[in-house]
Parts: sequence; C-alpha cells; structure tokens
Amino acid sequence: MGKLFGSLFGQTSPEQRKNQEKKKQEKVDRDLKKLAPPIEGESVSENLDENLRMMQKLFRDDDALVTRRVGNSLNRSLEYLLFYCDGMVNSQTINESVIRPLTRSEERPGRDALQTLAEKILIVNEVKKTDDWNEIIRSVTYGDTILFAQGCAQALLLNTKSFELRSPMEPDNEKILTGPREGFNESMITSISMIRRRLRTNTLKLKYRQFGRTTHTQACVCYLENVVNKRVLQLLNDRLDKIDIDGVLDTNYLTELVRDSRLSPFRTTGYTERPDVVVSKLLEGRIAIILDGSPVVLLLPYLFIENFQSSEDYYLSFFYTSFSRLLRILGFFLTITVPGTYISIVAYHQEMLPTPLLVNIASEQQGVPLPAALEAFLMLIVFDILRETGVRMPSNVGQALSIVGALVIGQAAVEARLVAAPMIIVVGLTGITGLLIPKMNAPIIFVRMGLLFCASVLGLFGLVIGLSLLLIHLLNLTSFGISQLTPVGRLKFQELKDVPIRAPWWKMITLPSRLTESKVRLDPPRQKQS
Repeated sequence: MGKLFGSLFGQTSPEQRKNQEKKKQEKVDRDLKKLAPPIEGESVSENLDENLRMMQKLFRDDDALVTRRVGNSLNRSLEYLLFYCDGMVNSQTINESVIRPLTRSEERPGRDALQTLAEKILIVNEVKKTDDWNEIIRSVTYGDTILFAQGCAQALLLNTKSFELRSPMEPDNEKILTGPREGFNESMITSISMIRRRLRTNTLKLKYRQFGRTTHTQACVCYLENVVNKRVLQLLNDRLDKIDIDGVLDTNYLTELVRDSRLSPFRTTGYTERPDVVVSKLLEGRIAIILDGSPVVLLLPYLFIENFQSSEDYYLSFFYTSFSRLLRILGFFLTITVPGTYISIVAYHQEMLPTPLLVNIASEQQGVPLPAALEAFLMLIVFDILRETGVRMPSNVGQALSIVGALVIGQAAVEARLVAAPMIIVVGLTGITGLLIPKMNAPIIFVRMGLLFCASVLGLFGLVIGLSLLLIHLLNLTSFGISQLTPVGRLKFQELKDVPIRAPWWKMITLPSRLTESKVRLDPPRQKQS
C-alpha cells in the first residue's frame, strides 16, 4: 500500500532510491570504461613488430606520432624501435644522443640490454624503464621518446622534451612600481626552478601529483616542512585524493573542488603569477600548488586581509604601504555601500539631507522616468558591461572604449533626462573605488547588488541588516579549517602587525600564529645584545 501511495504522489521508497542510485553508478562505471584505453592486461612484448602494431593501434589516426626503426652498423642482430610526437621533442637530442649511439656503439648488450643502453650507450639525462602501456602513452604524449629493443619485454622512456614556452615576464594583472619583474609561465618545471632559486634550503618539499583521467595533468604541491601546518597539509591531501575528473586545465578546477564554503562569493584560496609572492607565502607556512600548463599558482590557506594586500607593500616604505592598504579597505566599504546609502536616504530618509541639497536632488529626479532604486540597478549593470568590455577588448582599444563609453553614455543619459546627474556621480564613485581591489571584483558585484536591494526595500534599516549578514558570513568563512577573519587568542600587536597596516620589518618578529606553529621570524639584534 505504501508503494502504491508513493507512486501516486511521486514519492519513492528507500529500496527504489537505492536501485536508482545503483543504476546511476553502473552507468558511470560503463562510461568510464569506454573512456579508458583498451590496454587492460596488455604488456610490452619482446617482439618489435608486436610492439609496433600495439603503438599503431593505440595512436591510430594520429599523424603526429613518428616511428623510427634503428639498426646497429656493427651488429645487425641489434634492432631498435623509436616513437616520439613531432613538435614536442628536441630533434638534436634524438639525433646526437639517441640514434647516433645506437647505430655506432661497439658495446654488446648482454642479458639486460636495456640496462646497458641506459648506463653505457645513451647520452640522455633521464632514462626510465617500464612495461606499463599507460605510462608509455602518458610519456610519449608529453615529449618523451619511447625506445623498444628486440628481445626486451620492457621499454625505455627517454627525456627529450622541448616545448615552445612564453618567457617569464611580469604578469599584466600584478604589475608593481618596484620589485622583481619575473612571472610564472605555463611550464611547471620552470615555475619550480624560480621558487628553488629563491628558497635554497632542503626544507622545501615538492610532492608531485597527477589529475585528470584523460589529461593526466602534472601538479606539484610545495611547502616548507619546518613551517607548514601539518593539519592543513593533511586536510589538503585528503581533498586532493578525492578528486576524480576527466581533465584539469587550470588551477581554478582544483580551487572549486577543494575549497571551503563552495557557495560563498569570497575566495577561500589565493592565487598569484609571481614567484616572489609564492616564496613569501611559503615562508609564512602556506602551501602552493603548481599546475603544468597554467601560470597561476594556488596558495592556501587564504586570509580575508590578503584581498587588500599587494606584493608591493613589502618593497616600499611601510608608511606609504600602510596608507595604501587603509585606502583599499575604505574603497571596499565605499564600493559596496555607496549605492545603497544613496537610495535609502533619497527614498526613505530625506530629512537627513540639508534642504538645498534635497531640493537639487528632487529637481533632478523629477524629470527622470524611473524610480531611483531601479535607476541605480540599471546604471550599475551598464557600468559592469562597460568594464567587462574594456577588459575583453585589446588593451589599447579597451581602455579608450571603457573611458569614452562611460563619458559619452553618462552625458547622453543625463541630457536625455533618462538618468539623474547625482546617480552618475554615485555610480562613478562606486566603480572607481571598486577598482582599488581587483582581487574582489566578483564578490563586490554580488554584495553591492544585495545591499542595494536591502536598502531599496527597507532603507537604512535594510542596509544595516545586509551589512550584519555580510559580517556574519565573513566571520564564519574558513580556509582549510582556519578562520579567515577572526584572530586566534588575545589581540596582540604581533597578531595585527600585518593586517590593517604594515609594520616595519624590525617589528615583524613572529609568523602568523593562525598559519603555522613556528613562532620566530626575526631575531632582533637588540635582543641579542641584551
């Protein structure tokens, strides 16, 4: 009877739900099996012709795969087979360090021919033996050369990679006035070398990982062993182990899969394209994730104050950088509250304005067809459209388009009596202050609209309610178990020395206690003398 009523009212029983989930899982398993390469149970053969047929089967309809059969001029019984992807290898390395030694070597490979080739004949800096076809596929598609030898049931993976890479120039979205001008490129090895050059210590640990069933994208988890928070590191490894996706092309894939508070508009993981920033964060106990193919490095845990920090803060005078940081914090507060405050005062609390100013605003608003709240929503959307257009267009055209477009459209709207002149000033101030904090472009849009809606409905009371909800949300934000906003323990100078302002370096004595258990960062000379 329960099943009958359940079917009539669209409800399912626990057994039906279990069967549905089982069918879904079976379908997923079938799809994954179709995506997997058809080499289950296969192994490398001792016969070159069989290995050739297997490679042709695996890479059918792939004209980029180059096949080369090589023999020895001194011993015709020695025969080899080479495979590599055209455009991903160094041709000179293959010719001089692989093919020439194979054809002219007088060494007689014995029982373990591949070991003899790797140790005495081939002039390649990295050689690895394998009989796993999956590893062979991943290696040859990443620029390695595969060597099969007659009579050997294994293959050699030879490092012959050579990619066309972008030079490590300063990233456009993180330009600074003074300081290092280097930036990461899309090569993970190059990015690691930039970090190693700055951190010449054996406590720097690099753990390689692989993501994506199809892309097999390489990644590297970097941290300082003596500074990192072991609990955060374990939590990160647990979350990374659960990732099962077909491909990972950028660090944002990992960000959305491992972050806390997935529905929050605020970031809970940091990112940068500058090696000096990564090194400074590692020194504070953070963890960096470098992904091959992406210049953006993921940093965690992430504190809310980092939205207002810049790498330039530590390269200029602490007086100037402290003032700049306070301006950014003020800019964030203004960009989210100015539209809501204006609408709440104009629509609900006119008595707060001086009479002459109220008369001017009323006269401007009288000839406008739309209510002030709807007018504010539309103008903010138009401003975001112009800003987004300027970002997506070529640099020279985009800057001119965004500035001229805003001036022309704003002036035309005021003259046509579609928008009140005070609204243009409010939207302009809102947009300019928002540009002070580029790291928060996305959250600012949603928070600003939410506060504007609250102010449009309930006036200043609604604006206060919206700000209270925002503060509650920020206080509950965590990044890998670490509170983003709330300091730990009692308020001390060493806990606040790099939060609202930047203290001078001789006052930076301890590391952030929220990020690491290690305490001492600087041992002041004055303490030594005492």
